[in-house]
Amino acid sequence: MTPPPSPARTVAVVTLGCARNEVDSEELAGRLAADGYTLVEDAEGADAVLVNTCGFIESAKKDSVDAILAATDSGAEVIAVGCMAERYGSELAGALPEATVLGFDDYSAIGDRLDDVLAGRPLVPHTPRDRRTLLPISPVERTAAVVADDAPAIPGHGWLQRKRLASGPSAALKLASGCDRRCAFCAIPTFRGAFVSRTPAEVLEEARWLAGQGVTELVLVSENNTSYGKDLGDLRALEKLLPQIASIEGIARIRVAYLQPAELRPGLVEVIAGTAGVAPYFDLSFQHSSPSLLRRMRRFGGTEDFLRLIERARELAPTAGFRTNVILGFPGETEDDVAELERFLVEGRLDAVGVFGYSDEEGTEAMGLPGKLDQHEIDDRVRRITDLVEELTAQRAEDRVGEAVEVLLTEDLSASDGVGTWAGHAAHQDPDADGTTTVTGVPAGAVAGQLVRAVVVATEGVDLVADAVVPALVEAGR
Repeated sequence: MTPPPSPARTVAVVTLGCARNEVDSEELAGRLAADGYTLVEDAEGADAVLVNTCGFIESAKKDSVDAILAATDSGAEVIAVGCMAERYGSELAGALPEATVLGFDDYSAIGDRLDDVLAGRPLVPHTPRDRRTLLPISPVERTAAVVADDAPAIPGHGWLQRKRLASGPSAALKLASGCDRRCAFCAIPTFRGAFVSRTPAEVLEEARWLAGQGVTELVLVSENNTSYGKDLGDLRALEKLLPQIASIEGIARIRVAYLQPAELRPGLVEVIAGTAGVAPYFDLSFQHSSPSLLRRMRRFGGTEDFLRLIERARELAPTAGFRTNVILGFPGETEDDVAELERFLVEGRLDAVGVFGYSDEEGTEAMGLPGKLDQHEIDDRVRRITDLVEELTAQRAEDRVGEAVEVLLTEDLSASDGVGTWAGHAAHQDPDADGTTTVTGVPAGAVAGQLVRAVVVATEGVDLVADAVVPALVEAGR
């Protein structure tokens, strides 16, 4: 007599951190599904919980540890992957015996590793290493190593295995992984490795696949999108690629995230600002604006350079959106440095600004720098700049009253009286981080993922309120 089939093993995937991690989680989800696992949303009752951790800064690491501990309360086997797991490996496993810690090199056999965990077979956590040493120093030599399959595991590049975990109309698409920059405060290159671009053909294939999955807005991500193509021998690769992605049937809008100001070429600014289907949206990693402090950070530029860049982009696209992150309290930061940052923020009129306090990160140059500030001073400066940013970004939103916008619809808020009211985001608003736009008067029959023309009539902080105009709906792939 044939024994009954064993019940499907279930796994829940929890993702912390950035959009790059979301792509990695969807690749892991696809691999697990191919290996016979059933993906579930709720950790309660699941056989295993895969926690994709973030290891960027101290607060992110704390959130990751909290998520791992919370997952153990479900009674499921907990597996930690992602940046924090890769960065700390055996150290994290020793601190959190409740979880199994896996590194990037385990991703290609993730189903087997979960089988091991569920069967009680012990796994030896990896010893972390500097992943920059695993590829040639010369960027153009890396392509040959990747093509020859002689490269380390690069999470998020296996799009053929990807399985969407989200259901909304926006999705991240990875252009590359790793980073070749040496910012004094950042440890990401040591555990993400050297910069590796994906080929344009592969990016286009994944973009078409995502369009087939119902995605209408693509967010292009990597550690540094402005480096895209340098290892392929073409620094203008992104400028050529953007119009091709924008022409894909079903894609209404693409936006480019993670731009490094020091590498942002005039031609790329022109393409982002002037290509139909590409949001005139500049996610610029300024980090600060004091020239002297930026040099201590191993970065370039300053207030005047950044203001000229913003001015040029606005000349090409007057309604362009700008977002950035800034760090307060970096070693050696003076009151004059903070005042310079304030000047830049006031004159730059940015739409969204993330404000972070400096924290020591193992393995970074900044950890050994003199001039460390007391934590209370860092906290005071964070509060000071946060208050300023909240006022400035609300003012910037008010500047947009009367402006024509195209809003990507995400949620139907219509009341029973049939008035078409939707939540969504305009071109200057990242789908996850930069506020929302509520549109009234949306035509009947509209669906999530469509673009609607509207005019801004009011604001609520950084959020906008807009009225749809006739004709409202915008055709995808214009």
